[in-house]
Amino acid sequence: MNRLITKDPYTQKVTGEFIYDNFDSVSQKVQKLKNLQKDWTRLSPHQRLEYVKSALSYFEENRQQIAKDICEQMGRPLHQATGEVNGLLERANWMCHIALDSLAPDKLTDKEGFVREIHHVPYGLIFVIAAWNYPLLITINSIIPALISGNVILLKHSNMTPKLGEHFQKAFGKLGDFKNLVQNLVSDHSLTGEIIESLPIDHVIFTGSVKGGHEILKYCQKRFITPLLELGGKDAGYVHKDANLLLAAETLVDGAMFNTGQSCCGIERVYVHEAVADEFIKRAEEIIENYKLGDPKNESTNMGPVAKVSGVDEMNTQVKEAQDLGAQVLCGGKSEKIDQAVFFQPTLIIKTNNQMRIMQEENFGPILPIMKVKNIDEAIALINDNDYGLTASIFTSDEHTADFFFENVDAGTIFMNRCDYLDPALPWTGYKNSGAGGSSLSKYGFYGVTKRKAKHFKVKL
Repeated sequence: MNRLITKDPYTQKVTGEFIYDNFDSVSQKVQKLKNLQKDWTRLSPHQRLEYVKSALSYFEENRQQIAKDICEQMGRPLHQATGEVNGLLERANWMCHIALDSLAPDKLTDKEGFVREIHHVPYGLIFVIAAWNYPLLITINSIIPALISGNVILLKHSNMTPKLGEHFQKAFGKLGDFKNLVQNLVSDHSLTGEIIESLPIDHVIFTGSVKGGHEILKYCQKRFITPLLELGGKDAGYVHKDANLLLAAETLVDGAMFNTGQSCCGIERVYVHEAVADEFIKRAEEIIENYKLGDPKNESTNMGPVAKVSGVDEMNTQVKEAQDLGAQVLCGGKSEKIDQAVFFQPTLIIKTNNQMRIMQEENFGPILPIMKVKNIDEAIALINDNDYGLTASIFTSDEHTADFFFENVDAGTIFMNRCDYLDPALPWTGYKNSGAGGSSLSKYGFYGVTKRKAKHFKVKL
């Protein structure tokens, strides 16, 4: 029987062995979910909410073990991995808080003699395909609103982080008669298309690369399923001439370096007003030089190894190409091996231009390329000159300047004086190649896992 073996990215020691599902085993899980979904939907939203809230205690009770699994499966420093468990609880609790209001029917009362309502009804069985880089947060964004809305979940977690998929099944596996609401599977990508095309899947939520998104879309189109796709980014920051430069440098460097740069909403390019560019670059370089690479279980380590070693070639290539075209590396700039692990040095690169691949294409690494601009209009034009549109950030002391930036930048989230942060009260939406099919989080996260059903009754005859 085929098995998946996972290894710690730092030590290369085996951390888990998992039996691959085949089509027959997945079919059995799907049938189990379909049978359960009928009873689950019959419960009121309030009853479903109480079940979901009780399952969340698992993550509180097992916080340290889950953080350890994140550390050992994808190499994030342990003290940062604990933060992801906390983030899961924050998002989940907020979505629980707004659930009943979000799912309440919209009642139209302006036509006498008629009852007209818009209801939000579940799709049924949702196939959630989750990514490895934030194995808890990405998954919880979908699971909480989907379950409370009356759906059941077939979860395929990344083969880099299968233990985290198991945690979700365990958390929701203690709900008595509804212990099978989340069915986790372990499979390679070759089975994904067959699942979507041949099994009674009602909706698909995918988080991953643009290439992967195209594949999912191809499978879904054969069954007229419109998937929710959360894809990549090439998120930009702009530092205006009136910015607090220390705040801007600290925030944007963290936005580029956190999680070893392996964030879809991480900062991958920065445009700085020429009046303050030299000072900003100096401050950013000082911060980057203080990063400590090494054992992710060491409290002093603030950058772990690259989780997906196959991506290192693209990081090295983008930096080398930029240098060949005239860019200058101030610190970092290449991969290195420490003990048994592959790292990419925290990198600051200047004298870039918008034609370079390092300013256009996602690299998913701890690389901060900087370009000087004459004014905010030039910055906006350069930011929009890109195939991605997930987030963009402006650093300024003037809210009117930030509003101008907000109105003119083509991205799903615009930040002022912060970056790389999801507020669960706000929708998370990708424009252009960063996403399609809807939003996660906020009340719109509930709309993304439900269908609209119109009630149109003529009650006075």
